[in-house]
Amino acid sequence: MTNMATRSYGGVSATERRAERRVRLLATARTLWGESGIGAVTVRGVCKAAGLTDRYFYEHFANREELLLAVADEVRDQLLTTMVRTGITADGPAEQRLRAALEAFLEIVAADRHIHRIVATTDTGDLPELTQRRHDVLTMIADLVVENAPAALEITLEPERLRRAALFITGGVNQLIEGWLTDTTEMTAAELAAECARMCISVIENAQP
Repeated sequence: MTNMATRSYGGVSATERRAERRVRLLATARTLWGESGIGAVTVRGVCKAAGLTDRYFYEHFANREELLLAVADEVRDQLLTTMVRTGITADGPAEQRLRAALEAFLEIVAADRHIHRIVATTDTGDLPELTQRRHDVLTMIADLVVENAPAALEITLEPERLRRAALFITGGVNQLIEGWLTDTTEMTAAELAAECARMCISVIENAQP
């Protein structure tokens, strides 16, 4: 006898239905967070808005915190993928490619109010894991700088010195972006991207002994 949990309905398998429910929960949480803030994301609220029962929520997430981290990871991956892809495919010298990557990143944040609010969230309450996620993202970007800067800029730099420079510019750019998120009318995404790119290249080039 076919198990109810694995039976197909309308040509859709149980695995596909399960995956669709997870996507729906993530999308609903993302919308609630983006429209009303992180406090609006509760198990009951997400289930109600998604049209699912608690049973299906706990099929994918142990608790609210795990859902929030999954949403944060999804947004992080979207932004980093866009930034890296743009930087790789852009033409021109290193500064021009970096500017294109940063501009693509900033334009997504500016255009999507949901992403904007999620990225701009600083009050994580009782969820220190979100703060750690932010730190991990900065570390990941610094690693990319260390990996790609020498060839892109045609420089030779001691690994420790290059890493310090990478952490310095990554933290600085993050602060500039956080400030920009509070008032995106102060300058355009293109202007901020150009300014950040200039400073990044200057720091790395001047880190040489």
